Amino acid sequence: MRKITDLKNGQKVRITAVDGDRRYLSRITSIGLTPGCNIEVLQNGKNRPLLIYGRDTMIALNRGESERIMVEVT
Repeated sequence: MRKITDLKNGQKVRITAVDGDRRYLSRITSIGLTPGCNIEVLQNGKNRPLLIYGRDTMIALNRGESERIMVEVT
């Protein structure tokens, strides 16, 4: 498993785990990022929000939120 912040632009992955407190998990799952969800990394620049595409939606996550999402490359 790898952190989503370690990926390159264009990589397609599946979320395997999301770690955090109840508030964080509620927020992340409410936007559709759940274990088993397939996503594509659209933009992963240093010191910039991570831009991903999943469940027919483009989502921007800050670096701190992204660090807690573990994925496997598909």
